[in-house]
Amino acid sequence: MSKSELNIADRLTTSARLVPDQRAIVVPHGRDAAGRGIYSQTTFEQLDRAVDQIARGLIRLGIRPGMRLVLMVPPSLEFIALTFGIFRSGAVCTLIDPGMGRSRIFDCLDEIEPAGFCGIPLVHMIRRLMFRRFSKSNINVCVGRGAGLLGCISYGKLLRLGSDDSIPLPETMSTDPAAIIFTSGSTGPPKGVLYEHGMFDAQVDLIRNRFGIEPGEVDLPGFPLFALFNLAMQVTTVVPDMNPARPADVDPTKILTAIQDQGVTQAFGSPAMWNRIGRYCSEHGRRLPTLSRILSAGAPVPNHVLQRITNALPESADIHTPYGATECLPVAAIGGREVLESTAVPTSQGAGTCVGYVFEQMTVRIVKMTFDPIASIELADELSTGEIGEIIVRGPVATREYYRRPDATNLAKIKDGNTFWHRMGDVGYFDESGRLWFCGRKAHVVFTSAGPMYSVRCEAIFNCHDHVYRSALVGIGERGGQTPIIVVEPEQGRFPVGSDGTAAFEHELRELGASNPLTMGIRKILFRSVLPVDTRHNVKINREQLAVWATTQL
Repeated sequence: MSKSELNIADRLTTSARLVPDQRAIVVPHGRDAAGRGIYSQTTFEQLDRAVDQIARGLIRLGIRPGMRLVLMVPPSLEFIALTFGIFRSGAVCTLIDPGMGRSRIFDCLDEIEPAGFCGIPLVHMIRRLMFRRFSKSNINVCVGRGAGLLGCISYGKLLRLGSDDSIPLPETMSTDPAAIIFTSGSTGPPKGVLYEHGMFDAQVDLIRNRFGIEPGEVDLPGFPLFALFNLAMQVTTVVPDMNPARPADVDPTKILTAIQDQGVTQAFGSPAMWNRIGRYCSEHGRRLPTLSRILSAGAPVPNHVLQRITNALPESADIHTPYGATECLPVAAIGGREVLESTAVPTSQGAGTCVGYVFEQMTVRIVKMTFDPIASIELADELSTGEIGEIIVRGPVATREYYRRPDATNLAKIKDGNTFWHRMGDVGYFDESGRLWFCGRKAHVVFTSAGPMYSVRCEAIFNCHDHVYRSALVGIGERGGQTPIIVVEPEQGRFPVGSDGTAAFEHELRELGASNPLTMGIRKILFRSVLPVDTRHNVKINREQLAVWATTQL
């Protein structure tokens, strides 16, 4: 990436110049006495002015380029304004998923050594109680009441501090750090992914161009940071009334009300969110007539979710499933209608999940799988079409490093002259049509004496059973001689009762597995009422935890 002057917050200024009076953010505030939705809103011009004030206020408080500020505020106007204000100040916006657990959160905070916190009162109460741990966190902003008692300034006072236009804003370069976003930790300890301003800028263009997003559209993002892309594309953001850390618990009526009230044309959310909304639409005969597109990412989207959602959409609309990771997004994408018409049947037979065609400016290769570092691309053994191997990616949205994790960085990156490839940690292959297929995480491959077994391919066979909601492949024992086990989460109300019921269900699943060469070696089957999933998307199955549990069951 060439080095040039750039700050991703400048895209908001451009939007404010082009569409000053267009709504930038719409926030729900419950219902009135007649049951109608109540909303507050701000325009692009108003938001850009507030972001300027936040940036200048932070600079007056002592923020300098490169300092790290932790942002812990629920999805709201303040969350979005603070995100862009931190960018514009030259500081590094640090985002940590609150659902990852207390000990992991503190590990992440120790790693980054923040200069301060922008958070709700509870965040500052904890900071004050642990003052020795955060003794260097001196620049603190409270969104909510009690700022003075909590040793910080209020959000309103921050705006007033920054009202002086004479305070100069720093110049930032495309390669300067803009944010540290921690991974969900679904396959290991969370790692801080270092984003540069130029990477965010490239993401905006790739997403806009691929999906044909037009200025003036209205988006409802189930993942808060997606508002960053909207504001850079002159798209209105409607903040959903939901807990982003619990998308599987979303109230479909609140989402459908916001879509209808605000004329939403695009919506983004995890497969868990669309599973719940799709089931509701199917059961109540609801449709989504204003939507032109839905985006869903975070994990493979089950075919039954795609089917229910497409049934609710206009014929001209589609649900798209971008593939990528915190370290590199987007990489590829495919429409749900193409999946249902072309790839769903092969997927159900164990072909893997088709994630579609690679984005422009991105390059993907499939190389021989290894768990060791690869020092240079010359040492990577590229595989042919149809062969399963590691997925590696190069392009403008591939992040360069994990923050203060040189060993993890070396393991995840492959040098290629002046550029590098990112190892996605996934396994897959290309088909004859140039589509990329995902077969599971590399860490979830079960290495048996008969050869490797890939999670997504094997689980699809058992998921065909009418009473199976989802399943997980785990391996017990040492790599190369592992015993494969399928752990099944039955559909609601279908958990086997008694030894006879369990034996009958197991027999049906064994016969299903024996009918396919990919799964005929799986003879051990276990049942759990709920499989453990990640905190961010509520859909990535924690197979490491399941493997430990399965060992105790056997």
